[in-house]
Amino acid sequence: MSFDPLAEAHRQWSARWPEHADHMAAVTAVMRVQQLLLSRIETLLKPYGITFAAYEALRLLAFSREGRLPMGKMGERLMVHPASVTNVISRLEGRGLVTRAPSPHDRRVVLATITPAGRALIEEATAAMHDAEFALDGLSPAQARTVTEVLHMIRASVGDA
Repeated sequence: MSFDPLAEAHRQWSARWPEHADHMAAVTAVMRVQQLLLSRIETLLKPYGITFAAYEALRLLAFSREGRLPMGKMGERLMVHPASVTNVISRLEGRGLVTRAPSPHDRRVVLATITPAGRALIEEATAAMHDAEFALDGLSPAQARTVTEVLHMIRASVGDA
């Protein structure tokens, strides 16, 4: 049997603070799963030359009615700091996947617009993500829904949902 650092941490915590061991183990497991999934997803997206953050930005733009959104709204929808959106959009713009321009209605607002090349790339990358079940190919759809429900409860408990 191989050594599981998370199980050992739970054992150690249980010996010292048994009333907190399960919560510590849950947080540690979620953090480890996040690392593993991000690594798998980044590997899936590497052939397309994009990160998961860039994937999310392109997908959001492709989902929008006109293929463009204010960068501030993108930050809200992606739940990231405006500087992160600026960084991702700058990299995508440098590759010709997105353009940026002031809004014709409010020059203070910068609109990001997906280009035809960006649309083609995001469709290919999305097909790869679908084929890999977003790196959760070991779970059934019902299990994936259960994970989503449990994580939603956690998000709600900290005021995020």
